[in-house]
Amino acid sequence: MEAYTGFAKVYDDFMDNVDYENWTSYLVERMKEYGITEGILLDLGCGTGKMTRKLAGYGFDMIGIDNSFEMLDIAREVSGEDEGILYLLQDMREFELYGTVCAITSNCDSLNYILEYDDLVQVFRLVNNYLDPEGIFIFDVNTEYKYKEILADHTIAEDREDISFIWDNYYYEEEKMNEYDLNLFVKEESGLYRKLQETHYQRAYSVEEISHAIKTAGMELLAIYDAFTKEEPKTDSQRLHFIVREKGKKMKEK
Repeated sequence: MEAYTGFAKVYDDFMDNVDYENWTSYLVERMKEYGITEGILLDLGCGTGKMTRKLAGYGFDMIGIDNSFEMLDIAREVSGEDEGILYLLQDMREFELYGTVCAITSNCDSLNYILEYDDLVQVFRLVNNYLDPEGIFIFDVNTEYKYKEILADHTIAEDREDISFIWDNYYYEEEKMNEYDLNLFVKEESGLYRKLQETHYQRAYSVEEISHAIKTAGMELLAIYDAFTKEEPKTDSQRLHFIVREKGKKMKEK
C-alpha cells in the first residue's frame, strides 16, 4: 500500500488544479447538516496536509494520519507549530487514537488505495470505534466508470518548466484494479533533471460493495452523492461522496 515516496516532494505542484477551498467548504457544509461545527476532526490519508490545514481554518482541532513518511514530513514543515495539527505516521488499516473524535474525513480517493475488501471493512470498523457517538465519517472514492472509461489504458503527460511527468495508466477490469506508473522528471539546482519512478495501485469498489462493508462494520450509511453535490450517483459519476454515521455507542445524557 506504500505510495508517494519520491513523488511527495512535487505532489502539491501537480495537484494545483484541485479546488481545495470548495472541496473543504463542501465537507464543512455536510458536517454542519449533522450538527458538527467544532471539535476534534481526523483527516485519514492526509498526505501533505493541504486539506487538513484548510479544515483547521474552520476552527476544528485537527489530526492528520498518513502512512507516507515523506508526505507527513512536508505536512509538518508547511504547517509548523502554530497551527497545532497533530500528524501521525500510521496505516489506516490499523490506526490508533487516544480517544474519540467528532468527525473523520478521507479525501482525494485515499480509500481506493485499500486493495482488499476485508481491509476496507477493517478501516470502517476502526472509524466507527474512534468516532464520538453518532459522529460523522465523510469520504470519497473514484468510481469504476472513471477507471474504465476516463483513465483506461491511457498515457497522460505534462511538461512544465521545472517538473514534468508521464503517467501510464492500466485498468484491469476483471480484478477491478487500476495501476498507474509514474515517471517524474524534476529539475535540480544544477539544471539537470532527476528521474523518479513510482507505481500506484487503486481498486474500484462498487456502491454495493462499499455499502455492504459499511453495514458489516456496524456503521449507518446516511447518503451517497455525486461528488461535490447533493445529487444521486449517476452512471457516469467519476467520484462519489459517502456520508456515514457512528453506530453502537450511547449518547451521554445532558
